[in-house]
Amino acid sequence: MPALNDAALAQIFNEARTQNGWLDTPVSDDELRALYNTLKHGPTSLNCQPARYVFIRTPEAKERLKPLLMEGNREKAMAAPVNVIIGMDLHFFEHLPRFFPFMDARPWFSSNAAFARETALRNGSLQGAYLMIAARALGLDVGGMSGFDAAGVSAEFFPGGTVEANFICNLGHGDASKLYPVLPRFEFDEICRLA
Repeated sequence: MPALNDAALAQIFNEARTQNGWLDTPVSDDELRALYNTLKHGPTSLNCQPARYVFIRTPEAKERLKPLLMEGNREKAMAAPVNVIIGMDLHFFEHLPRFFPFMDARPWFSSNAAFARETALRNGSLQGAYLMIAARALGLDVGGMSGFDAAGVSAEFFPGGTVEANFICNLGHGDASKLYPVLPRFEFDEICRLA
C-alpha cells in the first residue's frame, strides 16, 4: 500500500488543528453518512464495534445537550454545526455472532462486566479517533471534547442504560480566527523507545 502524499498527511495530521470556533456552514446528512461509511472500516478487536453515535444538529437537540456541557465548552459546542456524542455499548458482545462469526466470544464478556467495559472503552475510543481522522480526510474540521456530564448525556441521549457517553466531537468548518497558537508536542526521543 503506498504512503499518503504530503498534502493528505497535512490535511489529516501535520497541519490540522483542533477547532474552537466555527463558520456558519452547514454539514449535510449526506456528509454525515459518508463520514460514518468511511470510519466504519477502522479496526476493532474481534470486530466488536462498540461505538454508538448521536449526531446533534437540530436546535432542539442542541438545547438538550447545552446544560450538560461544562460552561467553558458551551459556546464553542453550540456554534458547531454538528456535535457528535460518541458512546460505547457495554453489551457490544451481543452482536459478535454477526460481526465475528468464527467463534462464540460472547461468554468472555457476558460473564465479565469489567472486561466488557474495558474492551468497549478501548475500542469505542479508537472508533471515535477514526471519526476524527475520517472527518478531516473528508474536508471537515473537528474539535474533540471532554468536559461534560457523562451520566447526564448518557441518560439523555442513550436511554436504556447499556450505552454510555465516552466523549464529544464538534464537527464543521473551523473559523481560523479563533484558533489557539500551535502547542508543542513531544519529540520522538522524549517518549519513544526502540526495543
